[in-house]
Formats: sequence, structure tokens, C-alpha cells
Amino acid sequence: MAQPSPFNPQNQHTFLAYQRDELTEHHIYTRLARTVRSPENRAVLERIAADELRHSRLWGRFTGQEVRPDWLRVRFYTLVARILGITFAVKLMERGEKGAQDNYARLEGVVPDVGAIARDEKAHEQALLAMLDEERLRYTGSIVLGLNDALVELTGALAGLTLALQNTPLVAMTGAITGIAAALSMAASEYLSTKAEGDGRDPLRAALYTGVAYIFTVLALILPYLVLRNPYLCLAATLTVAVLIIAFFTYYISVARDLPFRRRFLEMAGLSLAVAAVSFGIGILMRTVFGIEV
Repeated sequence: MAQPSPFNPQNQHTFLAYQRDELTEHHIYTRLARTVRSPENRAVLERIAADELRHSRLWGRFTGQEVRPDWLRVRFYTLVARILGITFAVKLMERGEKGAQDNYARLEGVVPDVGAIARDEKAHEQALLAMLDEERLRYTGSIVLGLNDALVELTGALAGLTLALQNTPLVAMTGAITGIAAALSMAASEYLSTKAEGDGRDPLRAALYTGVAYIFTVLALILPYLVLRNPYLCLAATLTVAVLIIAFFTYYISVARDLPFRRRFLEMAGLSLAVAAVSFGIGILMRTVFGIEV
């Protein structure tokens, strides 16, 4: 029985989508290549961009039409790369391409040259994995240390202070003093730890990443106490901010390092909320025992 031809009106829309996706990725990789300092990495990205353009033209032979790239998607990934790093942007984009690779594999033997496209996409993934080594990912451990300690310690402290003091400006001031002092202490500890480990990381940079991550988290967590007046509403807002920070950073790491999201998120969020709950209980106990009214 003869195999049906893939070149029919039903497939035209699909092939046009593939053509546009490949052209869009050509422009994304071209723009990313301009932002890379390493000549070797720039060459890798430029080669991938050229391959994507060739793939788009191949699909264009089948469709017989010209397409325009998705400029919104191009701008989105370029912006993501500038803010969160090229590693995250590329890994996020490659996640979306896995479905296309599977579709190409199903068309192999039916559409001429599609097998070569699928092999190119797999080679792109391997080339990107080999080249991506950003500073911010080398210091992920330092960032995690700052974020995790600030989230666990400060959510707990703010929960206890909220019940004990019930004065939002006073809670904010006390939390800020506690948090900044802890950030400086944690940064110093990270400096000494990194220097002792001798793993190739710069101790000063490691300390800076830890301290900045800690202070950023402190500011985000005390912000509700500066804009709201109900202490319990402030605490609820602070816990929400904490969960959002955990979700964002866990997702960032899961994409950039190909790690599972759900388990890491639940573990970190559960720990922070549990400490907050225990601290809130301690606040109730201290307020009752000492009978202090502020």
C-alpha cells in the first residue's frame, strides 16, 4: 500500500508553523550570539542560528510561502537572556523545542530531509550543554545559601515579632536590623568557606552573591510591613512573597540545571512555612509569659 504524501492542505498549516518557528529561533540565536563575550561560544550560537535558517528554508520549499518570524518571541527570549542569563533563556527555549523534535522524528521517512533536521536539533542541544557555563550558575550555591537562610530565618523571625509586637513599623525595623546583620554574617561565612574549599570560585564573589541574595530577600519580606497596617495581613503578605520567591528561584534552577521542580519547591516552601508557624507559636508563648504589650 502506497504511503500517503505529506504535501497536502491538511499539513500545510503545520509545515508553515515549523517554518516560522525555525526562522524565529534563527533570529533568537543570532541576537544571543551578539551578547556572548567568548568567541568560541559566539561561534556555536552563530552556527546554530545558521542551521535554524537552513531548516526554515527547507520547510519553505515544502510550503512555497514566505513567513515572518515571531518578533514577540524573539524579544521575549532576548530580554530573558539579559535579565536571567543566556543559560536560562536557552534552556527554556530548548524545553519548548523537545516537542518539535518528537514531531520531526515521527515525520522521518515521510518528509524528505526531516531526519537531518531532527539530528541537527539534537546536536544543538548537546552543543549548548557543552558551552553554557555562566558565572551566575557557578555561584548558584552561594545564591541558594543567601535566599534559603533569609527565607527560613526571617519568615520565622517576622512571624514571631508580628505576634509579640503587633506594631508593623516596629516589626519592619526590627526585621530589617536582624536581616541586614544576618546578611553580613552569612556573607562573611561564605567568604571563609569558599576560600577554605578552594574549588576555583572567587571567595569575594561568592560572598557578594550570598549577601546580595540575602538582603534582596530581607527587603522583599519586610515590604508588606512598610505599606500595610494590619500586622496579620502583613504576615500573610510576607508569607505569600516568600512562597513566590521560592517558586521563582526553584523554577530558575530547575530550568538552568535540568533539575526537578516540584520536590525542591515543596521542600523549601514547607521548611520556611513550618519555621514561621513554630516562630508564631513562640511569639504567642513569649507574649503570654512576659505579658508585654507594645
